[in-house]
Amino acid sequence: MPEAHSLKQLRAGIARASKRTGDPISAADKRRDYAAAKLEDYIKRVVDQAPPLTQDQQARLATLIRNGGGSDAAA
Repeated sequence: MPEAHSLKQLRAGIARASKRTGDPISAADKRRDYAAAKLEDYIKRVVDQAPPLTQDQQARLATLIRNGGGSDAAA
């Protein structure tokens, strides 16, 4: 799980890439990394609070992540 200062560092990296370098690709990459870190943090908190998942539940959730949130092709 990312620590608060790590998220702050990622946000600062977005600001630097946006303002100082003016590089939209670098800024977009940093925004993606920040969004992933926030999502990782959220998932960790939810999983820590939830009862243990079955292997089937874990597989369905993993499929969601692998497919970018889209539906499972086999469903």
